[in-house]
Formats: sequence, structure tokens, C-alpha cells
Amino acid sequence: MRRRYLLAAGLAIAAAGMTRTAFAEDVIKIGEINSYSLLPAFTEPYRKGWQLAVEEINAAGGVNGKKIAVVSKDDGGKPADAQTAANELVSSENVAMLTGTFLSNIGLAVSDFANQKKVFFLAAEPLTDAVTWSKGNKYTFRLRPSNYMQAAMLVEEAAKLPAKRWATIAPNYEYGQSAVAVFKKLLSEKRPDIQWVDEQWPPQGKIDAGPVVQAVAAANPEAILNVTFGPDLVKLVREGNTRGLFKGRQVVSFLTGEPEYLDPLKDETPEGWIVTGYPWYSIKTPEHDAFLKAYQAKYNDYPRLGSIVGYQTIKSAAAILAKAGSTDVEKMIAAAEGISLPSPFGEITFRKIDHQSTLGAFVGKTAQKDGKGIMVDAAYRKGSDYLPSDAEVEKLRPKD
Repeated sequence: MRRRYLLAAGLAIAAAGMTRTAFAEDVIKIGEINSYSLLPAFTEPYRKGWQLAVEEINAAGGVNGKKIAVVSKDDGGKPADAQTAANELVSSENVAMLTGTFLSNIGLAVSDFANQKKVFFLAAEPLTDAVTWSKGNKYTFRLRPSNYMQAAMLVEEAAKLPAKRWATIAPNYEYGQSAVAVFKKLLSEKRPDIQWVDEQWPPQGKIDAGPVVQAVAAANPEAILNVTFGPDLVKLVREGNTRGLFKGRQVVSFLTGEPEYLDPLKDETPEGWIVTGYPWYSIKTPEHDAFLKAYQAKYNDYPRLGSIVGYQTIKSAAAILAKAGSTDVEKMIAAAEGISLPSPFGEITFRKIDHQSTLGAFVGKTAQKDGKGIMVDAAYRKGSDYLPSDAEVEKLRPKD
């Protein structure tokens, strides 16, 4: 009796173990890292976006016959915490790849981790050009259009302005520094008559808008480049409106047309700024219509740009895994290089030469309607039209 009991117990334990193993083998885990507690205005819609993508992918049968599961961690806006999260996801959760990150310095930290540990990393949001160029590596790919791409889109319009005297305002960290440098370079190439008369570098998330506005006004520019976003942007606009900084001056601004940054401005929204953004209410394409319908049905809310980024990050990860037919890192890299896939903005490709996707952005102008900020005269700019030549990229990117 005792022997039969022990044998039955042993078989039960073995069966339980097999069930757990089978479950593990039937699920592909994707690691995801982002600054949820620091930047909820962007990252909460971003989370909703990737959750919708997971739901759609699994409802359609998953990837290579397996469900996908996203294991998410908050980096708190700290590069060291992001690397710790990455290590836990790889070593403890056994994720197939890493995705996400928002701030550029954090994206670079996780990219460095991926390079050292030979882990596939799909960067979602960080915009610094270094991610795919000067600090690029074979393990890192990036979804969003980079600073170079968005600067090139904005410069196309900025170069038409009569203004010759320009000032810049940007957060003093990797993203802001990179954006200002490339915008100045590209605009000066198109307009050698431009003078750069002032630069303001407030700390990210801690702008003291009064002195910044006063310093820019004292330099008497004819046009201003703004790179601030989030609460810093709200403070800058409020102080600038109060002190008349924007009257009679042209303003060109990264990201300001994104709903997560435009919505909080409400009736303080300055009119006529040239911006990149996401006018979800005026995009009329089958791809975007399908996304918008699914998003609103699930959340009873309108999408932000973060929603698009989160959605497309996981859709891209799934497409790469499906093409690779494996979670082997080298096979995923080979699959990702040159892969084309649909997005709410149309077809995109992850380029082999630098691992940058050709996802584009909308360029338009700020306006007010019913006491809210909106984008008008917006047009989609394909990312592939705003990237340097392969020969230039080869100079910018280290050899693997």
C-alpha cells in the first residue's frame, strides 16, 4: 500500500512538473521596461497600447503556435534601475527579448546591457540618434523616428521661415542635447544665414520657467526651437504667454503636437507653432481606422501617441519572433534586419544597416478649438524620406 501510494504521489509530482514545463514552453515571454511612475502621461497610454496588441496577437493564435506574455517592469526614470530590471527579466523571467524604455539615457543603458549580455532589445521610444548610430550595436533595434528624422521633418518647414536669429530651449540630458545638435546642424546647412543667439538648458522635469523665458527674451531671437515636453512644457508655455515671449516669434517644437503633451495646455495652447505630433482625430486611413476602432472599443478613450508606440512595439516583436521561428537571438536579429510589417501609420521596415525603423511622424501646426489644443494642417512624413544615405550611416555607426 505504502509503495503504491509513493508511486502515485511520484507520478502526480512528475505530471505537475510536466504541466508547468509545458505551460512555460507554450508561452513566449517578452520583457518590457519603462518609466511608468515618472512619466504616466505617456507610459499609461503606452501600456494600454501594448496590452491591446497582446490581446490581438493571442486571439489570432499567438506566435508560432504559442501565446505571448509581456513581463513589465518600472525603471523609475533611473538608468541603473533599468539595467537591474533588464537583468532580472533575462535571468529570472527567461524572457525571449527586451523591449521598451522612454528616456534616451535609459534606452542607451539598456542597449549597453543588451550588447554586453547578447540579448535582443527593441527600443520603443528613446529618440537620441546614438541608439542606432554612434552607440548602436547588433542587438539593438529602435521603433520611433529618431531625433535626426524628426529634426529633418521640422527643418523642412523651419527653413522656409524668414527668421534668421534663433534661440533654443531644451532639457539638459541626452535627448535634449541630441535634438538641439541635429536641428542646428540640419537647419544651418539649409540656411547658412542663420544665427544661433541663445541656448537654454533647464534640467529635465525641473524647469524654472521664469528665468528661462527672461533669458531667451533678452537675446531677442526671431524664432525659437523648443524641445521641452510634459510638465516642463506647460510651465514654459504659461510663463511665455504671460511675458509675451511668443508674440511675433516663430516657434518650432519637437513632440508638442502629441496629445499627451498638447492636451494639458488646454486654452493656453499657443497657436501656429510648427510641431511633430499625432492628430488621431484627423487621420483617415484604413490602417489607422482599424486601430482607432479597436482601441476605443477596449478602453472607451482616444489614443495618445504612446498608445501607438506601445501597440506597434509588441506587434513588431511578434512579427520578428514569427519570422525567426525561434527565440534564438541570432535568428531574431537576422529576422529583424530588413523586416517589413504593417502599422497604424502604414507599412514600416526595420533597416538592416542601422536597425532603425521607418515609422514616420505627423508635422503640422498648433491651434485651439473649443478651449483645447489641436494639430491642424497635419501631414504624415514617412520616416524613410528623412534618413541619411547608407554611406553617411556607415560613418556614424561603429562596425559590429
